[in-house]
Formats: sequence, structure tokens, C-alpha cells
Amino acid sequence: MTTEARNSHPIYFIGAFATGGLLTFMVHLNGELARYGNPLFSSWTAHGTGIIAAVILLLVHRRRTPMVEKAPNAPLWAYLGGISGAATVILTSTAVNSPLGLSGTLALGLAGQVAFSVAADSWGLFGLPKRRPDRRDIAALGLVVTGAALIILFGRGAA
Repeated sequence: MTTEARNSHPIYFIGAFATGGLLTFMVHLNGELARYGNPLFSSWTAHGTGIIAAVILLLVHRRRTPMVEKAPNAPLWAYLGGISGAATVILTSTAVNSPLGLSGTLALGLAGQVAFSVAADSWGLFGLPKRRPDRRDIAALGLVVTGAALIILFGRGAA
């Protein structure tokens, strides 16, 4: 952990932790939608309600804040987040309704996020500065993957 990360305001850590809880709730709700419909229906519903919420927040925010100078345009690849978001909802909605369940789905998802993050840092993807993974990064990745394996292989109670 960098000195900057250790000295960050606690609200950032609380926010990140709360986001994990919201993600779990979202995956569960999307899985329920997929169970009663299908994963594509789950993705359309999640993104449709997200659009409605975003428009409402945009209208409220626009009325409260004065117009400021125009921000620079985002790079074109930044708009691909919607595609990965739709795929994520479809895949998690499918996986959560499989024998993996909610905890297995999220454990493997976390392992995938950490692995891809280490790779993105290492290769400097998406405009990130290249950062060579050190022993702590590899150890953390190993621990997350091991934890996911424990949850999936040994985390089930008696059926």
C-alpha cells in the first residue's frame, strides 16, 4: 500500500466497502430478474432503470449548479463501459443462478477484477501509468484466488 493510500480519508474506504455491499445487492436482484425472465431481460431492466435514475439526477443536478466551462471529451474507448456493464449483468445473472450461488459468483468476480487490475497496471492499459507488480501484488492476487477457491469448494453448508 502506498503512503498516499494509507493517508487517505476514511470516507474513501467506507465508500468502497459500501460499494461492495451494493454490488452484492445488485447481483442478487439481477439474478432474481434472470430467474423469473432471462439474463438479457435482467440486463435490459437494470440498464433501463439506470437510465431513468441518471436522467432524474442530471435534471436535479443541472438546476442546482451553475453552468461551468465545457469539460474535455472522453476518449472513445471510455464509452465501451456500457458494453462491459451489460455483459457483466448478463454473466452474473447467469452465474448466480448456477451452483456457484451469490458468494461463489462474487468471489470469482473479485478474483477476476484483481487479476485484470494487476495486468492493466502492468501493461499500462487505458492510459494508466505502467506499474510493475511487486511481491505484495502477486501475494494479494494469490490470496484472493485462494479465498475464492475456498468459498466455492468448501463454503457450502450441508444441503
